Amino acid sequence: MKYILVTGGVISGIGKGIIASSIGMILKSCGLRVTAIKIDPYINIDAGTFSPYEHVVPHITDAVQEWVMNQAMVPVDGHKEEPQICVIELGGTTGDIEGMPFVEAFRQFQFKAKKDNFCNIHVSLVPQPSATGEQKTKPTQNSVRALRGLGLSPDLIVCRSSTPIEMAVKEKISMFCHVNPDQVICIHDVSSTYRVPVLLEEQGIVKYFKERLDLPIGDSASNLLFKWRNMADRYERLQKTCSIALVGKYTKLRDCYASVFKALEHSALAINHKLNLMYIDSIDLEDYTEAEDPVKFHEAWQKLCKADGVLVPGGFGIRGTLGKLQAITWAREKKIPFLGICLGMQLAVIEFARNCLNLEDADSTEFEPNTRLPLVIDMPEYNPDNMGGTMRLGIRRTVFKTENSVLRKLYGDVPFIEERHRHRYEVNPSLVNEFKQSDLSFVGQDVDGERMEIIELANHPYFVGVQFHPEFSSRPMKPSPPYLGLLLAATGNLNDFLQQGCKLSSRGSLRRNDRYSDTSDDSFSESLIAELEISWN
Repeated sequence: MKYILVTGGVISGIGKGIIASSIGMILKSCGLRVTAIKIDPYINIDAGTFSPYEHVVPHITDAVQEWVMNQAMVPVDGHKEEPQICVIELGGTTGDIEGMPFVEAFRQFQFKAKKDNFCNIHVSLVPQPSATGEQKTKPTQNSVRALRGLGLSPDLIVCRSSTPIEMAVKEKISMFCHVNPDQVICIHDVSSTYRVPVLLEEQGIVKYFKERLDLPIGDSASNLLFKWRNMADRYERLQKTCSIALVGKYTKLRDCYASVFKALEHSALAINHKLNLMYIDSIDLEDYTEAEDPVKFHEAWQKLCKADGVLVPGGFGIRGTLGKLQAITWAREKKIPFLGICLGMQLAVIEFARNCLNLEDADSTEFEPNTRLPLVIDMPEYNPDNMGGTMRLGIRRTVFKTENSVLRKLYGDVPFIEERHRHRYEVNPSLVNEFKQSDLSFVGQDVDGERMEIIELANHPYFVGVQFHPEFSSRPMKPSPPYLGLLLAATGNLNDFLQQGCKLSSRGSLRRNDRYSDTSDDSFSESLIAELEISWN
């Protein structure tokens, strides 16, 4: 097993994730089996249940190394064999107190893995003050010095900058950071993150990894990178825009919805549209905000009214749920394409029950434990009093209960799908019969037929809710079907797409023609969707 550790310095949000994923894509294009690990430098019994606004810090190192090695061996992408390379992104910034146990863990780990199997990439900033226009190397020098002081020496230094880095600056970094000039990789601001793998490949990163880690590959990437380059070119030529309103409760920290944003962007790119994602704090849609801050209230509703589609993502807790319910009502009544994820699906069921079935007391035990009509309940095998380690996690199978399902067609008309879950509450199966004579159907259920996984509303352009998180498996050239359906409906192209038979080929590719569209023309009758590998694994 080969390990590539990506660290960051100077500032947070420097782009470690983009560099890590770009490296993974390049190595995968070379025919290698690649896996990835993202580490947030916090340790707890169940860090996944943290609010995005708070974190805790204890200390451990051996467990970190053991966990990394175990996770690195888990097969990915449908392969039964172990991955050959694991790209590890260590979150935070060098010097952060909460990251110290993890840096120490990898200091020890580099010797356990051996030199030929471990490589450290450090991502740093080269600022360019407007007063002088000169690119400054001192922050990078200090960051590398701090990392060395902690026992890790970078093999590659990826320098982020606003403009292309001058050769003299690159040589200076090489000299004072103790690496060869070809080990200084320069990534300046580009029009889209899809351009980053191209920049890395152009600077010889494939050849470097081949020699440094003794990889069984050629000196250049395969046809995948050629397709990627074409995709990046096409992204920059897009003309038309599709506006989606994301109604959530963590909109002040937009990284909370990074996976959702990327899934929407992947689908928008697939149909030759730019994505205009409008973040709306669900509280701003509520009557309370109208009384306290009328301007903010009206601005939020103005965004919602302008949206071509509405998305309500997952979340926990009662705060902001009223605003989400109001957004769902708006989308349902105005026939605006809607997608509800996890909590978003649960709220869509509650909204329909209250307003269409006259079940006014319908609620979730998450919000009202003693509700008279518990339409959404905590799962019986979990203890609601113990928040840690109690979620239903991982890939689970969902079985379609009808052939007349929009989402089933988008997935390639398959009898079942497998998607990742992350929830503690579910629709109450004992109350499902209340919906039997209505337009809202539970078209997807778990293998036992007890858990409601997918809802669809008849006589609506696109009103879909899923209990799982399809955004986790979306990729730039493998858009998630629920998100693709939302974007197709929001641009008025869903019916045409379904009528023309969005079926999976024997290779698992969603195709309408034999090549991937390399045009920015958004006319659906002209645009060609291909190489969109819709994965339900």
